[in-house]
Amino acid sequence: MNNEQQKDDQLWQMAKARVAFRWSFASYFVVNAFLVCVWFFTSGPYYYFWPIWPMMGWGIGIAFQYFHAFHGNKFSSTQNEYEKLKRDQQK
Repeated sequence: MNNEQQKDDQLWQMAKARVAFRWSFASYFVVNAFLVCVWFFTSGPYYYFWPIWPMMGWGIGIAFQYFHAFHGNKFSSTQNEYEKLKRDQQK
């Protein structure tokens, strides 16, 4: 596998991760909006806001998915680390 094909594969994986994040975020928004509506119409605005718990739990997962999709290769790129070590060794 040549270097150009490897970069194309990496870009394809990044694109898939970003599209998956967008779908996950859309479903997060729709489901949590539904939960807030259920809370509002069954309890009213002056009662305990229980939808906060699924929002926070699922939100943590969404945050991790965001960082993986949009910042993941900056933090965990094996190729970048290899090139850095190679440059350090040549000095």
